[in-house]
Amino acid sequence: MSCHSSSIGRWVSVLYRYSQCYFDKKLEPFNLGSGQFIFLVVLFEKDKVSQEFLTNLLDIDKATTARAIRKLEENGYVKRSIDPKDKRARIVSITEKAFALKPQLKQISEQWTDILTKGFNREERELVLKLLEQMAENAASTVTEV
Repeated sequence: MSCHSSSIGRWVSVLYRYSQCYFDKKLEPFNLGSGQFIFLVVLFEKDKVSQEFLTNLLDIDKATTARAIRKLEENGYVKRSIDPKDKRARIVSITEKAFALKPQLKQISEQWTDILTKGFNREERELVLKLLEQMAENAASTVTEV
């Protein structure tokens, strides 16, 4: 086995690229891309948050967050308003149009999980999720130390 094929980073990268392609294709009919999808997922869980909150939660730079939110706003999926507590900040909230898509977006996400875990039993699926979560935590703690 070569060093390259045993690299976790390589396989994470491959999965990420395939995920982007899958979501871009599935979200195209809604004029959404994989870059906007993650923001909607967060907003479905916690609506009416600042752009800065989204940036920090998703660990994405401010410019990328602004572009994604702008595109979502242009397509009628979110609206931005001035934060009454801080006039420089913007609060992002989902619209009825976005909320109506929630079941379809959830189904697309679940289908991708089913594709990735095809042939896995319940315990294996749970183990993969647990291990990936631990790997993400390890990565986050290491990056903050560097």
